[in-house]
Amino acid sequence: MKLYMARGTYDFLKKIEDKHPNEHMVTMQNTDTSLLIHETSGASIFKEPRSYEVIDSSGTFSGAGFAVLNNVPVSDEGRPLFEHRLKNRAGLIENEPGFMAIRVLRPLESNTYVTLTLWQDEKSFKNWQNSKAYEKAHEKRGTESGIDKTPNIFSSPPYVTQYYIPEEE
Repeated sequence: MKLYMARGTYDFLKKIEDKHPNEHMVTMQNTDTSLLIHETSGASIFKEPRSYEVIDSSGTFSGAGFAVLNNVPVSDEGRPLFEHRLKNRAGLIENEPGFMAIRVLRPLESNTYVTLTLWQDEKSFKNWQNSKAYEKAHEKRGTESGIDKTPNIFSSPPYVTQYYIPEEE
């Protein structure tokens, strides 16, 4: 399975989504930009998308109102270890109230992995950040056994982007 992303204005991207009702797509926005994601086993409908292979997946996009993208630039030599950690994640997030979906994405043309989580709303995401499951998922962060302390794994600092998914009218 592949996932493609395109940026643009909300109206432009929403028209693309509406033009392809049989495709698995979601348009989202924040204060800076809008993003359209397209999940498919076929080719992208975008001319120049950011392209990813889905290496772990749970849940569906339907009903989501909030999206969080954890963007992690990984060095070439760090990829095997980073993917091993991703594939062996605890999986506790799936049981959280308001959780809708997760996609762990391997970049096809860059070095930035993305963990995309979709939530019913922003409050559900914030509640998860304050939960025991979040503590458990991140318990090694900042310790010697944490991946963030492994030398030469990241090519630049990770960053998070958040988007709202407007309700259908």
